[in-house]
Amino acid sequence: MREVDNANPSILNVSQLPSRSRKVTTPRQGPDTKCDDIVYSKRPWLCGSSSLEDEALEEEYGEDPLDAQDIYDLISPISDPEHPHTLGQLSVVQLPDIHLTPPPAGRRGDSLVTVTVDLTPTVTHCTQATVIALAVRYRLEQTLPPNYRLDVRIKDGSHSNDDQVTRQVGDKERVAAALENDTLRGTLDKMLETCV
Repeated sequence: MREVDNANPSILNVSQLPSRSRKVTTPRQGPDTKCDDIVYSKRPWLCGSSSLEDEALEEEYGEDPLDAQDIYDLISPISDPEHPHTLGQLSVVQLPDIHLTPPPAGRRGDSLVTVTVDLTPTVTHCTQATVIALAVRYRLEQTLPPNYRLDVRIKDGSHSNDDQVTRQVGDKERVAAALENDTLRGTLDKMLETCV
């Protein structure tokens, strides 16, 4: 197995991060991403559209299922607890390491979807790997619909205790207990301040 070490991470500029680029032929109406209606509540009094107009747009264009890019857009702006950069800029979160099962093309309605996110810590002995994984899990739990199941893992070979950290973040009881700790909750809230 090849050893993964990101001890001197290449800091990516925000313009270098993966993004959804679309050719827009007509002025776009609605949210900039498919996740905005999950993250932000709809406020028809601000945008001036009625619910009938919203229903007509959704009926005409259909609702696109969330894909790996949408998940990446949710978690890449989380700030690193030790660096003044985001997880996307440090390549802790990478688009090819996000998988959805079943894939968006084969999904229908409110079917159960498993989101798997593999994280690559900046160093193999990163002391904040558990906190980072917990922040990613917490962010996704707060923003995704209830039919999405989460599997946040540390990429094999990228951390000296990758299996232990993965087990901790996968244990719902440990996660719930950790979120009751005020100090840890303050750290997570600070990390998520960069998420819009």
